[in-house]
This record gives sequence, structure tokens and C-alpha cells, in this order.
Amino acid sequence: MLRIHFSAGDLTRTRIAEEPDPLWEIVLSLHQLQEMRREPVLNAWRRRQSSRDIGALRMLSPLMPARGYFPDFLTPAAGLGGLDCGIDAVLSTPRRQLRAEMTLLAGRNALPDWTRQLAVGELGAVHLLGRALRAYHASVLAPAWPEIAARVEGDRRHRTGTQCRLGTEEMLRTFAPILRWQSPVLVADYPVERDIHLEGRGLLLVPSYFCRRTPVALLDEALWPVLVYPARQLIPEVAGPGSRLAPLLGHTRAAVLEALQEPCTTTELARLAGVSLSSASEHAAVLRRAGLIASTRERHRMHHSLTQLGSHLLSGALVG
Repeated sequence: MLRIHFSAGDLTRTRIAEEPDPLWEIVLSLHQLQEMRREPVLNAWRRRQSSRDIGALRMLSPLMPARGYFPDFLTPAAGLGGLDCGIDAVLSTPRRQLRAEMTLLAGRNALPDWTRQLAVGELGAVHLLGRALRAYHASVLAPAWPEIAARVEGDRRHRTGTQCRLGTEEMLRTFAPILRWQSPVLVADYPVERDIHLEGRGLLLVPSYFCRRTPVALLDEALWPVLVYPARQLIPEVAGPGSRLAPLLGHTRAAVLEALQEPCTTTELARLAGVSLSSASEHAAVLRRAGLIASTRERHRMHHSLTQLGSHLLSGALVG
């Protein structure tokens, strides 16, 4: 469990990042390529990765294991200024920080020989890392960047709109069920027990296209507090098929059906449709009884997808 402790001053200093962070997207997309358990909502993106730079992938993978710790220096705050700013900050990491974080990583993972030179700040190894980051971004992220940016921008506008109208606490409530605002603490499911005290610094919330299931925080609490979270895929309110199906199904159930244009779990469905977990489960049950969706259980997760009838219903609404 992750608990982020706020004060009144922290609420006024909490904000949403204005752009996707390319370095966080590099790390989290690489996690998705390494994961054995695939996220259905990323299947279309994964199928387009036949041209990815295998050399860069192999070089970066040991530094960014899909499970557990990866070094904070790979995702500097400067990354919000764009790829060039972010990579410059990575290459300028102080040697003391490189040594400490690489030692921590090596204590938990087997690393290739070249990372020993990186750990001591050897310039050749540092610039090799920079070239690998650029090559990976060019082959894996750049082709999908318009889609990544659109998802992040839609999420940001939704959150900041709520913050402007109703205040930061109401904005924090929009993250349910992934994040739960229990004033004055923001709570999330997390692989380890951890408490972060903001102590007046505020929190930077970074929406991410590739962040899945759980949010991600920096390990070093001396760094500026950052929480990366899954950017919500917003359902169009006017032009989408859900608006045409709403008179038949109701607005919420139409949004749930539209969210299933790609298969997903109940938790993902709740996030995409902007409803609670229990509400997503109830609406999915109704749609399943109507023959519009099919559901299968894998261990503790329920996966949902459109049936042919549900797909035809949505297609007809799109044509209409």
C-alpha cells in the first residue's frame, strides 16, 4: 500500500503535468514489452512494434526491469521539458547518484558488464545510454506519439477542469479506484508498504499512456514528489457512439459498452468509463446478459470483450 500524506499547503501545490514525459514513457513502455502478462488495451500498439530497435531494447531492459526497482536517474524531472532535456539530465547525473542507484539495482538484478562503467560515470558508457534512449524512442514511441499525447492531454484537461471548478480535493477523487482520496492521505495499491510525506512540497501528478494497474513513485524522497498514473481514455460526450446509444442503454452503460472497443479487465473498464469498480462490474453483468459482451475469468481477474452483437451495435452507432 502507498500512502501519500498531504498538508493544506500541499493541496495548493499539487498539479497535473502539462505534457507526456518521454522518459517515463520509455521506461513504462519497455516494462510492457517485457511483461509476460500482457495488457489487452495495448495489443494494437504492441502489434506495431515489429520495427523496434532490438539493440536499444536489449541494452535498456536490464536497467528497467518490469518488476521491482529501477534507478530514479532514468526519469529526471527535466523530462517534462521534452526528450532532449530529459536525456541531457540523464547524462548529467552526478557520479555519486549513479553509483548509489546502480549499486542498488545490481543488488537485486544481474547486470551486463557495461553497466559497471556506467555506475562510475565513465563517459563512454554514459553516452552509450543516451544513444540507446534516443534509438528506443525513435523506433518505439515516436510512431505512436500523437496517440500518446492525445490520451495524456485528454486526461489532463479532465483533471485540471475539475480542479479549477471544484478544487484539488475533488480532483483527487477523480482518480478512483486506482487512487483513493482519504483526506489528508492519497492511497493506492502498491507492491510494498510505503508512506510519502510531502511536507509542503506538493505533488506532481504525471499522466502516462503506458502506466498500467498501479501508479509509480520515485524511490528517493529527497527528489521532488512525483506520482505517475495511468492516463484515462476519455469517452467522447457528444460525437461518440455512446451519445447515440445513451437513450437506449443509459449514459453510463453506453460509456461502459464503448470502453470495450478493446478487451479489458473490470478495473480497466472502470477507469476507461469513469465509474467505480462495483458500478463497472454491475453494468458489465447487464451487458453480458443482453449478449453484448463476453466475460472470462483468469485467476482473480475478469476480462471483458464485445460479442459480435455488441460490436455491430457500436458500429451502427458510429455510422449513425
